[in-house]
Amino acid sequence: MTRPYAEVIGDPIAHSKSPLIHNFWLEKLEINAEYRACHVKPGELADYFASRRKDPEWRGCNVTIPHKEKVANLLDSVEPNASKIGAVNTIFTHRDDGLCGINTDVDGVGEALQGLALANRRAVVIGAGGAARSAFAHLEGLGCSAVQVVVRNPHKAEAVLRDFNLTAQFHPIDGASAALEGAALVINATQLGMEGQSSMPRPILDAISSMATDSTVFDMVYAPLHTDLLVTAGKLGFGTVDGLAMLIGQARTAFARFFGEAPSSQYDVELRRLLTA
Repeated sequence: MTRPYAEVIGDPIAHSKSPLIHNFWLEKLEINAEYRACHVKPGELADYFASRRKDPEWRGCNVTIPHKEKVANLLDSVEPNASKIGAVNTIFTHRDDGLCGINTDVDGVGEALQGLALANRRAVVIGAGGAARSAFAHLEGLGCSAVQVVVRNPHKAEAVLRDFNLTAQFHPIDGASAALEGAALVINATQLGMEGQSSMPRPILDAISSMATDSTVFDMVYAPLHTDLLVTAGKLGFGTVDGLAMLIGQARTAFARFFGEAPSSQYDVELRRLLTA
């Protein structure tokens, strides 16, 4: 007997934590459905969607690398947030309206930074790639007027910020101290510090001490959970937010689109234990 399902697609896909997250919530909410992982290569995308459109039990999919920028042309509509960010990470189906693409990463950033006030305060974003665009979109939505951007190539990053109503100043990594001085928030939106990637550069770690006393440091990296950036900030007494907060937050929005119910945060402690086991 078949039942409703959603899934995550990508190439590769075995590393994805999405099945663990969504199936955990399905069990908690006693929803008779399932969530799968599906290996879809770039040349198979069109056939994949043609097949899923015919499946009445399919509720949609999450999209991971390398498909986030490529799936939009295969959909019936794309919500403004995904268009602005330039990437789709969630696709859901309405039988009357076809396939709709959204980007839930902005919701993930919002959940990670819930309750943080930034009016007239300095925010810093490390990076200007796809993940950083989600951070810029969130900061724009908060009405944050000015953002300091720390990147390897400031000139390349300037083009990214043209899509957002933000006043930005750009700093090379060696100039991180000027960016972070007095900052209320620092967001790492790069892979720096991730397992298997380059370490967070020393100029950035050294500059953390120049932030405002009530500041928060948010690292989108969740493997490892306790990155050098967060450890440094924690030792200095600053608030810290790890990458699981964003991972769970963006998944919560996607789950609601797939299955019609948003999982309560009351399950987050148990879910975090599973994700870090």
